[in-house]
Amino acid sequence: MTADTAQSLARLAAERVDHRFKGLPPDADGLTVAELAGQRRNLFTGGFATPVLALSAERLEHNLKLMETYAARHGLAFAPHGKTSMAPQLFQRQIEHGAWGITLAVPHQVRVARAFRTRRVFLANELVDAAALRWIAAELDADPDFGLICYVDSVRGVELMDAALRDADATRPVDVVVELAAGDGARTGVRTETECAAVADAVAGTRTLRLVGVAGYEGEVPKADTERVTAWLRRLVALAADFDKAGRFAGLDEIVVSAGGSAWFDAVAEVFAQIPELSLPVLKLLRSGAYVSHDDGHYRKLTPFNRVPEEGALEPAFRLWTQVVSRPSAEQAFVNAGKRDAAYDLDLPFAQVIRRDDAERPATGVSVTALSDQHAWLATTPEADLEVGDWVGLGLSHPCTSFDKWQLIPVAEADGTVVDYVRTFF
Repeated sequence: MTADTAQSLARLAAERVDHRFKGLPPDADGLTVAELAGQRRNLFTGGFATPVLALSAERLEHNLKLMETYAARHGLAFAPHGKTSMAPQLFQRQIEHGAWGITLAVPHQVRVARAFRTRRVFLANELVDAAALRWIAAELDADPDFGLICYVDSVRGVELMDAALRDADATRPVDVVVELAAGDGARTGVRTETECAAVADAVAGTRTLRLVGVAGYEGEVPKADTERVTAWLRRLVALAADFDKAGRFAGLDEIVVSAGGSAWFDAVAEVFAQIPELSLPVLKLLRSGAYVSHDDGHYRKLTPFNRVPEEGALEPAFRLWTQVVSRPSAEQAFVNAGKRDAAYDLDLPFAQVIRRDDAERPATGVSVTALSDQHAWLATTPEADLEVGDWVGLGLSHPCTSFDKWQLIPVAEADGTVVDYVRTFF
């Protein structure tokens, strides 16, 4: 960790706890985050108010180590997608666990990363906003250790970038990769190899941009399965080889070939292992990000570790603790967390455990059927033992929309001891 990064993170620890941070103990108002963490309060008995989202300290560390090991085993560099968490403390822990840098999606997120002195950023998006480009040019010119790579997918986009950077009197070129679309009807990206060459030619015609590789996102492959994803990844590798043969990477130290969401990184590893020898070393850059917290729904079903179990297994690290506030009938109950608190864009939360009188048991016969703004609707069968006042622990789906609902998240050990707090910036 650099001194600048340490100083920036120390500012987070010095932030005062107050009404901005839901779920934290009301009697902690005025303490710094570091002071509250030093008290090592218990999540269940230390004054925390429901609903409260918590990260498992043990599972978080497990996931960080597992992906570090996976990337090293497969010869991959790793730039996890930080937009999942937007938590600089987690960015730093990922870097300490071997990450090459952090992947982000929009300029605001890059500003957050730079506020905490992240040295390498992969911006997995097109960037044509003149104000953002002026700021990035200034960051690059001011800090020779800062590196940024972003997508390009059109000649028009290249022209807009070049104009903005020339107007800013940029002295360092912005590194770009041509984004290959995942197929017709997919999201962004160039649809054909001929168009990819035209975009690369446009980049070569500027002094403000430098082509460093090719990239894309296999998660957007229509009707994705192993065969279709693998075929697209091979197209991406072939595009890099064609560009290299045409001399488009002359003068570089390495060629960037990048892909990787959290659903198909096993296919990425397999195809990238087969990249032929090019004129320069290849930076095989994986960008999966949801692994850091994992989940109990979307990614738990799709994780490549399910297909290749000998590689290990990620563990869901989130749990949203709620409290039963109403039990109007034997078939129904309500807890005090809803759309403002829980991810719901892909799957509803999952009732997992019930706590009463410091004892925890499975949430047998309890399921979440709907969410209101501040309530979850629970259906209960005759075997459900549930009373007003009980705490109900919910598992969550899709971490990408879990972090953004909580600005300061307790990190708790298995016995409930809160050892840290993670600050998010959305």
